[in-house]
Amino acid sequence: MALIENGHTHSLAELAAHRQSAWALQAAHVAENSSFYQRLWQGKAPPKYLQDLPELPFSDKADLRLSQPAHPPFGDYLAAPAHQVARLHRTSGTTGQAMNLALSARDCVITETVGARAQGLAGLGPGMMVVHCLNYQMWMGGLTDHMTLERTGATVVPFGVGGTELLINTILETGITAISCTPSYPAVLERVIADRFPHLKPRDLGLKLGLFGGEPGLDDPALRQRFHDTWGLQPRNSNYGVSDVFCNFASECPHDSALHFVAHDVLHTELIDPDTGAPKPIEPGAEGELVLTHLARDCQPLVRFRTGDILRITDTQPCACGCHGFRFRVVGRSDDMVVVRGLNMFPTMVAAVVTSFAELSGDYRIMLDSPPPHDVLPVHVELAAQAADTPDLAPRIEAEFKKRLGATIRITVQPHGTFPRTEGKTKRVIRSYE
Repeated sequence: MALIENGHTHSLAELAAHRQSAWALQAAHVAENSSFYQRLWQGKAPPKYLQDLPELPFSDKADLRLSQPAHPPFGDYLAAPAHQVARLHRTSGTTGQAMNLALSARDCVITETVGARAQGLAGLGPGMMVVHCLNYQMWMGGLTDHMTLERTGATVVPFGVGGTELLINTILETGITAISCTPSYPAVLERVIADRFPHLKPRDLGLKLGLFGGEPGLDDPALRQRFHDTWGLQPRNSNYGVSDVFCNFASECPHDSALHFVAHDVLHTELIDPDTGAPKPIEPGAEGELVLTHLARDCQPLVRFRTGDILRITDTQPCACGCHGFRFRVVGRSDDMVVVRGLNMFPTMVAAVVTSFAELSGDYRIMLDSPPPHDVLPVHVELAAQAADTPDLAPRIEAEFKKRLGATIRITVQPHGTFPRTEGKTKRVIRSYE
């Protein structure tokens, strides 16, 4: 199976022999069955030892996007016979072309087990009831994340998206105490509660645990405090993953709000400089792009896959929760980064400033109407309910951005309710020139 029971509670040293054995099998599988990597490696055999993986070239999302249309439906990186594909998913397409994802029965079990480790760290377990409010329509965040929730031993309500009034009534009637959704989804619920259930406040629903994923933002203390104050729940970043690799392989725990990596037994990690590709050590304070290699994947194995996610390592020592994986925060995505006069700006940095203003709802969009270079960053913000736009509001926000980030921002204040409250992922960077 290639999984170690409770593998996230073992150190890298304890897992070394297992990981090397798993790589030997995986390398042979990829070299023999993946036309994609045979072509990329130009006939070169994969290295015997994991530490020598940098001898191989990177693969990335752009390569996969070319492979699938040329070799539909799964691309020529499908390394198993079609009859072994037990499940077909599709990526959300948030960062471009939607991709078909193939999983064998073994791939499904490994994916669900790793995801359950993450959800379990976040506090979900037997005796709890959680409602899952992500899209079940092919997206891996629906069914597959549902299965990870079930593997924690919790009772799972497969609600999906839409029917918000029914969701509110279901929570009230069944005693659901946990919700799995994107961080922006509670704002949808708040609006429906205000419109259709005026006698209720969000905290009256009795939710105690919020299991969030799919969007950035939970590193912002103001957002966390808002969940506490408005909902009376404990927010947890419980669902970090890369759909092409694993839907969920990292989560926070009650002891540390940084993400804990939980998949060392089936996934090899590297950190690189996103500009040069040079390796960077995984040590506290290091920052770079995450590169992943499957150690056990039948259908669409990836080797040295550039995720585009920029991480900052916070700790490599075992956590009090028992997890031995390194801990990290996601700075942003390389494809969401906007360079403003030499400063690298990510949506998470913008969010931290926007949410510090009580006059704003916390929602925003970075509106780019021309390609780089950018001298200023155009940001549209939304007023909070019952808040008024005053002549000094935009200048105060712009001054705060300059003070905290050193960047020149052009603020446009929009009325409350301007931005749609989505039930899926919210796209913050809008490039209208593309």
